[in-house]
Amino acid sequence: MKISLSDAGKRFNRDWIFRHLTFNFESTKSYAITGPNGSGKSTLLQVLAGAIDPSEGKIEWNLNESKIEEGETYQQISICAPYLELVEEMTAREFLQFHSRFKPFLRHISNDEILDAVGLKQASRKQMRYYSSGMKQRVKLAQAIFSDTPVILLDEPCTNLDEGGYTLYNSLISDYCRNRLVIVSSNDKAEYSFCEEIIDINAYKQF
Repeated sequence: MKISLSDAGKRFNRDWIFRHLTFNFESTKSYAITGPNGSGKSTLLQVLAGAIDPSEGKIEWNLNESKIEEGETYQQISICAPYLELVEEMTAREFLQFHSRFKPFLRHISNDEILDAVGLKQASRKQMRYYSSGMKQRVKLAQAIFSDTPVILLDEPCTNLDEGGYTLYNSLISDYCRNRLVIVSSNDKAEYSFCEEIIDINAYKQF
């Protein structure tokens, strides 16, 4: 999978979030988008996901040298972000079953194994509205990392996690993301220490 930005920019009203960004994100590599809070990291991630359009320039998605149309990108991309909500009336087990109908999980792992991998097997039959914020974040990581997609987008992926959660996060990345394109949006180095390339969004605010 390859995501290519060509002289891309995004603005809201008259304010440019970033501009003149040309970059290729390629499979089997990991990238970090860094910058202070409010700098536009999440906006750039949503552009890469195809959730919002750039205001100028262009973006292309290619899988095995074949172009993916904008409306079909969701099939190739999974995302974990603080602003994405869970269906809290569901149990974690029900939520994973529901999610897998729209975006299948990796073939070699069952839902029970996923719940065990993120430390939620014992709480899997409890409605998620009774989960702590850290437990909910583990569910979000599970649905993103275990989805069978070539691209994983992670926006502040360790939000609400304790030290054990950080350790779990890095294990999941190491065990399940090696041959995929991973892009992390964060200003916490512990969340992107494994990334090979860093894009400082502030570098694209000099207009």
